[in-house]
Amino acid sequence: MYLMLTTVAILLAMIGIKAYQNTKHVVINTLQLDHESTNGVIQEAPLQILHLSDLHLENISISPQQLYDKLKDESIDLIALTGDFLDRKRTIPKLEPYLQKLNLLKPAYGMYAVFGNHDYVLNNKSFQDLREVLESNNCMVLQNESRTILLDGQPFHIIGIDDYGTGHSELAPSFEGVGKGFRLVLTHDPNVVLEMKDYSYDYLLSGHFHGGQILYPKAYHLVKMGKLVKMNMIKGLHQYQGRALYISEGLGQTGLNIRIGSRPEITIHRLQSEAEAIQEKVVG
Repeated sequence: MYLMLTTVAILLAMIGIKAYQNTKHVVINTLQLDHESTNGVIQEAPLQILHLSDLHLENISISPQQLYDKLKDESIDLIALTGDFLDRKRTIPKLEPYLQKLNLLKPAYGMYAVFGNHDYVLNNKSFQDLREVLESNNCMVLQNESRTILLDGQPFHIIGIDDYGTGHSELAPSFEGVGKGFRLVLTHDPNVVLEMKDYSYDYLLSGHFHGGQILYPKAYHLVKMGKLVKMNMIKGLHQYQGRALYISEGLGQTGLNIRIGSRPEITIHRLQSEAEAIQEKVVG
């Protein structure tokens, strides 16, 4: 019996070590996006978007310098941060070094952020401190609002929808004044798409599920996290009601700092220009 218990303890320890090591093996995924918006606008200029989600700075296994080293050779035009930065007041100072390194990437069109459910665990004072750290490091915070940039004179809308799971999302003000042009939605909880039938968008970036984080044999623990989980939409690229959305596996972990069957993720989404799309078809 003693030998059996010892063997089990060793196996569990080995699994735990491997599960922790998995948090250090960051995956970089790159996707190509269509150049034509749903409202008929043809995008003439390419755009490369860096998407990071769920940093969970209490449990993150990549340092600011390591993050920068992975991205320093990439041409980044826009940075999107889709929430769950942290949930403890004492962790707020840990965010600034990451933002400083992201600024070194010099995104031509800026850095934008929305909040997640864990950010709303903070009390009002600490939440405002978190927002101030983001804003003081050149990050535009969007809470049910949008910003429009011009790409070669064409409108490109960045729509930030606040966290759905905690009841902070408001769709009407998020889309207020948004006209023709490519519509990129940033949000934390992708379940918001269940309510977006009457709101047109071209691409939605989100996170929240961590790809299950502990995905063995299945992510049964996610069942309470909404309809999309039951539809097996917990990570990667999906279509819902004919619209594209991407669910990041996140960069940090929540609860235990381990991953089984999932990896921390950095994502680069590349919006092609019309010329590139035509060239690709010719070569193909």
